[in-house]
Amino acid sequence: MPPSRSHIRTTVEAYLERHPGERAALAALLTALDRPADPTSRATLPGHVTCGAILVDEVGRMLHIHHRASGKVLAPGGHTEPEDQTLAAAALRELHEETGIPTGAVVPWPGYDDVPVDIDVHDIDANPAKNEPAHHHYDLRYLFQLDDSEVALTPQAEEVSGWEWRPTDRVTSPTLREKLLKLGPPAPARQGPVNASALIYNDAGQYLLHLRDDVPGIWEPGAWSLLGGGREAQDRSLEETIRRELREEAALHVPELTPFATEEARGSDGTTVPIEIYAGRWNGDPTDLTLTEGVMLAWFTPDILPRLRISPTTLDLVRRHHAARTHIAPALGAPAPTSSDHEPDQGAPAEAPEGTVLNVVGVHLHLEDAQGRVLLGQRHPDSAYAPSMHHYLAGHCEQESALSCLVREAREEAGLLIDPGQVELAHLVHLIDVPGDIPRVQIVFRARSWSGTPEVREPDKCTGWRFWDPDELPAQIVPYTRAAIEGIRSGRLYTEMGWA
Repeated sequence: MPPSRSHIRTTVEAYLERHPGERAALAALLTALDRPADPTSRATLPGHVTCGAILVDEVGRMLHIHHRASGKVLAPGGHTEPEDQTLAAAALRELHEETGIPTGAVVPWPGYDDVPVDIDVHDIDANPAKNEPAHHHYDLRYLFQLDDSEVALTPQAEEVSGWEWRPTDRVTSPTLREKLLKLGPPAPARQGPVNASALIYNDAGQYLLHLRDDVPGIWEPGAWSLLGGGREAQDRSLEETIRRELREEAALHVPELTPFATEEARGSDGTTVPIEIYAGRWNGDPTDLTLTEGVMLAWFTPDILPRLRISPTTLDLVRRHHAARTHIAPALGAPAPTSSDHEPDQGAPAEAPEGTVLNVVGVHLHLEDAQGRVLLGQRHPDSAYAPSMHHYLAGHCEQESALSCLVREAREEAGLLIDPGQVELAHLVHLIDVPGDIPRVQIVFRARSWSGTPEVREPDKCTGWRFWDPDELPAQIVPYTRAAIEGIRSGRLYTEMGWA
């Protein structure tokens, strides 16, 4: 489905918070969002939403293309398509289609990941050949920075007759030119992970590996590796990337995937690629899966891996994860140690556990209305975690700060706009959900103010939002959510769960 009306409205309101003086100029767009017609449809008149990509190179020049049909010099862009899940994804897709620049060769300008740098309303002439009357485009323009100075442009011949890089002071749009001049020179590009892999393990302590085709030109040919691949324009996060790759490569669904590490994988040609590693538990039979790439999937215990053709990076990764799990709790089926096994000398300090364990960081929003009621969402019955239970608005930290995660999740899950300056730390819960699992640090932030009304933006995860009296919380509530609410009410800042 194309970007939803609520996604567009939230985006426009976020833009107007930065540029309040433009509200009158965008009145027609705001009116269009109040009408029942699809605001992104070409058939919606007198105007509809389009998306543009503002691409700036390492010296601060902006890419312009020569549009064949209109004869105008413009930024790449166009209409949304059904596969575009966000407006930014639509802009990135149009950039790739019209210029041939790979999506992995550009990065969002810092601070403009999902808020446009400019919104322009411009007139489109009638096109009798397509039976299109004159109309308006409400063009939401997203700002990207070229991350690969050697990338080649291959314009779409049907629509583009040429291109040029223009200095900022020669940008065609006056409003855009003014905003770009205020930004200053581009910061050095920050290349974060654009690839994701899955470290899948089972309760027997085995790890799922993928035997790749022994074909020249592919990454790690003929080696055992992890399932995974590169981020595509429609992926809103690297977790979506790895879930899509598991589905496409093996028709595999792992209920819960959590970030474990960011690795620099080295190929046989010496090049390195940053990869976000997600860990997940699955106890199925690999022979039941439908493999569409590579030769086979199989389970291996860590001690077997040195006998395989496997990269040192993957070998080290599995060993680290296995060490982390075995240091968290005794091996499954092993007897618990008795007091005589580990009884310290009288008065001697207890020894610290060996090894470094990476903790998953979760971020949660504690929101109270004027009556002191707390916002909770009811999770979807098919959720892998806590189905049908009530829970805070929450998410896992990706390659971002905790506050940035909170702001992003509030917008993505419920259409709420949170000002980081109006947020304070409310509670911490350090827990282990299941013995032997990775420990989690659950950060709960309180927002003193917000804008927007909670709405279901991700219906596959949440079926509804409601403010609850803290004295009458629902019976079906995630235990650590209840513990955090009780801790906040009593003035405590910290809770531990599952460690005893």
